[in-house]
Amino acid sequence: MEGKIRIVPVIKPEDYRVFVTFPFTLYKNNNYWVPPIIQEELDTLNPKKNPVYNNAEAQFFLAYKNNEVVGRIGAIINWIEVKELKKNKLRFGWFDVIDDIEVTRCLINTVIDFFKQHKLDYIEGPVGFSNLDKAGLLTEGFEEVSTMITLYNHPYYASHLETLGFSVAAKWVEYKINIFDFESSPEKVKRFSKLILDRYKLTILNFKNKKDILPYIDEMFALLDKTYNQLQTFVPIQPYQIDHYKTKYIKYIHPDFIKCIIDESGKLIAFSITMPSFDRALQKIKGKLTLWNSIHLIKALWFNDRASFYLIGIDPEYQNKGITAIIFDEMQRLFNRRNIKSVETNPELEENSAIQKLWKNYEHRLHKKRATFTKKII
Repeated sequence: MEGKIRIVPVIKPEDYRVFVTFPFTLYKNNNYWVPPIIQEELDTLNPKKNPVYNNAEAQFFLAYKNNEVVGRIGAIINWIEVKELKKNKLRFGWFDVIDDIEVTRCLINTVIDFFKQHKLDYIEGPVGFSNLDKAGLLTEGFEEVSTMITLYNHPYYASHLETLGFSVAAKWVEYKINIFDFESSPEKVKRFSKLILDRYKLTILNFKNKKDILPYIDEMFALLDKTYNQLQTFVPIQPYQIDHYKTKYIKYIHPDFIKCIIDESGKLIAFSITMPSFDRALQKIKGKLTLWNSIHLIKALWFNDRASFYLIGIDPEYQNKGITAIIFDEMQRLFNRRNIKSVETNPELEENSAIQKLWKNYEHRLHKKRATFTKKII
């Protein structure tokens, strides 16, 4: 593809719309890419609507060649990560590109040059502003349908970065788990669940509506911090970010799919969030959520034989005490009741063996791998 490459900063509202919609062209007719809701993406990038900008700054860029958009990228600094965790990291995300190594080279160099004055040590991506944004370049599983909480990309992305001197920073794995009928489900999980509930005097909370869940959300985020603060990618979630994520995801939550466990004092000690799979619904919506096409989301919420495992949190005091058996027993009952046949995990760090042990009692398949890539900034 001949022509000079131009890198243009995203500044005007119309630039942001071009930035957000570029993947719709890049992945047109791709059966595995799941498009985001365009307005949600615009709101995420907007400093007036996303409170993450209280502790982060970002600049986004578009690549043009022959007057056509051929790539995009975001340069991000999370100041909590830099100042409090002492990680002098430049993040890059929202990275999409045609199969042209020179376009990728120009985009990466632009990101590094833009924040060069901050004297950061290395660049890593693709990641978002925080742990709750999509992260990790897909390296295996290109013929598996993506999910609403994961990135999809063409196979050449990784080779572009490796050619430019990047190496793997962190690896993630994802599993697809088949759900048995209750009678065929692992007997030891059922027995162990009741034993742990009785031993530690725990109670399972079941919710009837979204309103009942809201009082526990702040505690869930606090528990996330406790659960994952030893992992290499961890950055503390700030209180002002919680409301943003509540608003962003509340429409996708069904109360049946939220399970909380409290101790005898009423303290939240564990929770899990699963969601019906929205991938096919989002493919039908094609990025535009209207009153008419929202019917696809409603159908996916109530009539679905597939689910996605989103988040799990367990207080460190109760880790390795069998709490996961309770969570899985409850999920088993829920999935059987709603006729769900399979569940897909969210990306789990390859080093997070404690989470991966959860699947050993079930028929499962490692169907996707992803990684972030890093390079020292000279």
